[in-house]
Amino acid sequence: MANVFDVACYILEKQGEMTAMKLQKLVYYAQAWSLVWDESPLFTEPIQAWANGPVVPALYEKHRGQFKVKAIDGGNTENLSDNEKDTIDKVLDFYADHTSQWLSDLTHSESPWVDAREGLKSGERGKQEISLAAMAEYYDGL
Repeated sequence: MANVFDVACYILEKQGEMTAMKLQKLVYYAQAWSLVWDESPLFTEPIQAWANGPVVPALYEKHRGQFKVKAIDGGNTENLSDNEKDTIDKVLDFYADHTSQWLSDLTHSESPWVDAREGLKSGERGKQEISLAAMAEYYDGL
């Protein structure tokens, strides 16, 4: 199975440099739609409901301190199957033209992030995990 770094590398290879926030959101949506379309996750690393939207902490540690990200160490796009690449490509076709803020705002309106943040104030730090089941159920219903 691929990991989040493989997915991030593929996104950066296809789209070029982008903000760290945008990369996180695109990785999140790639995972979400893989759960719906392929009925399996792209990666096993957990996604948490941070104040600015969904974040994969393992990926965050790789780009921490960078506003813009050009490359991610530890990823290999060859670990992705053709089907997984196709799923990511479809996600990029729909989401990649939007700004990082638009993507963040979108996640803030969707129940996987909203439900995981229950009990937290706006802007409050939190490390609640967004479950794969919650993602699959929500996005499958769209």
